[in-house]
Amino acid sequence: MLIVSLLISIKTEAQIDTIRLTDKRLNTGYLKPGLNQYLVYFQTTAKKKSLGFWFWLRDIKTETRNGEKVFTINQHWFGNDTLSYRAVYSINRQTDFAPIYHAETAHGKFSAYNWSNDKITGADTVAGNAQKNFSLGFSLPNFNWNLDIETFEMLPLSEGKTFAINFYDAGLDPPAYVNYKVVGSEVLVLNDEKVNCWKLSTENDYKGNHYTETYWISKKAHEFLKEEDTFNGGYRYKIKMPVYAPNLMSRFGR
Repeated sequence: MLIVSLLISIKTEAQIDTIRLTDKRLNTGYLKPGLNQYLVYFQTTAKKKSLGFWFWLRDIKTETRNGEKVFTINQHWFGNDTLSYRAVYSINRQTDFAPIYHAETAHGKFSAYNWSNDKITGADTVAGNAQKNFSLGFSLPNFNWNLDIETFEMLPLSEGKTFAINFYDAGLDPPAYVNYKVVGSEVLVLNDEKVNCWKLSTENDYKGNHYTETYWISKKAHEFLKEEDTFNGGYRYKIKMPVYAPNLMSRFGR
């Protein structure tokens, strides 16, 4: 019985596909430059007659910096008041999506980091950086968790696969592997067009509360179209806006 259990355990572990920066498993060719906009809304059982909203803009560009090809990703998160606004700017190598630089403004606080394979440090030459003295060493290279949507679009998705991704949220707890499993397929109907999608899912516990997250990514275009999250007493959805949605980046000189 012990031998059988051990064999089952080994087989289960073998089915987990670890996504490492050094292996270059992400297909960066799937990540398309352009502006992506998402409607994010959420509700809790404690406030059944209230619905929270965000509107996210994620603008992806390809550039060359110091002779190296990179992705630059500008995010703007709009809520229902000024304090809920968040701006995020990230630079990643095109070859493997390795983080190089990350900066964000949240709750009126600005933080900026230089990011490499073995450490992340506060960018001490950037004015007003509240995290200029921050430093954390890494035992392994990792991916930027603020760019999870873009990371999922580049995964080699297929039936039954489970991916272990070493994610890090800049300035917070040390990096950790998170498992994401392809739990099936589903066809979404978008403007009378049927789009076949992979369903990628994860679940975990955070501060004593259990949560699940499921993402719909189109099989043909590798496009992140929808997310459904459940947590203690609530839910959240992210819906990608159609291409005819107004371009908010063009407003107010942004």
